[in-house]
Amino acid sequence: MIIRVVISYKVNHPYQNSSPDQFKAITEELINQHPLTTDEIKEVCLSSWEDILSTTIGYQEEGLSIGKDIFPKPQIMAFFLHELVPHKLNVRHPREWHGEINASDKDIVYAPNDLFSIEIKTSSSARNIYGNRSYAQDPESSKKKKTGYYLAINFEKFSNNKRPKIKLIRFGWIDHSDWQGQRSATGQQARLSPEVETGKLLKIYELA
Repeated sequence: MIIRVVISYKVNHPYQNSSPDQFKAITEELINQHPLTTDEIKEVCLSSWEDILSTTIGYQEEGLSIGKDIFPKPQIMAFFLHELVPHKLNVRHPREWHGEINASDKDIVYAPNDLFSIEIKTSSSARNIYGNRSYAQDPESSKKKKTGYYLAINFEKFSNNKRPKIKLIRFGWIDHSDWQGQRSATGQQARLSPEVETGKLLKIYELA
């Protein structure tokens, strides 16, 4: 059975009334309708990672090379990815793509139609991604929409001076209601169920 999803501002939940075994087919259709190809997304992510690992902080001989002299924690590597991926897309398509400007913007903004804007999630976990507590809260209380396209990047940590690599890149669509908050009242993390991560985020690259 072919599932056709027509994306419009009236369609906020393309998976509504669907079962987990239908998620993948719906996600494939959503990806097919996106203006970026999965090949370009993969290329931009991998080249951004290589650029980070080729970066020197400071001038000439006094500089510190990432991966040789300094070994940033995952949060810092994630920050670099969040900055570089939108920047590279902006350089390639300056009239169409740019990074976040306003608090309500997604991480990667598609100027012609915000519905195709993308939220980036990165993690040093082997396969999972996480959001902060706000992702599981009432959508009306959030400045940024949590429903829409997501780019998930999982990467290795620095370990024993080994050059880390991107392990997994996935692309798809996550609904705000997919995020599950921690049961603890003080929990600061939100996660996705295995069915959502498998069916709504499709693999476009995996380290062999």
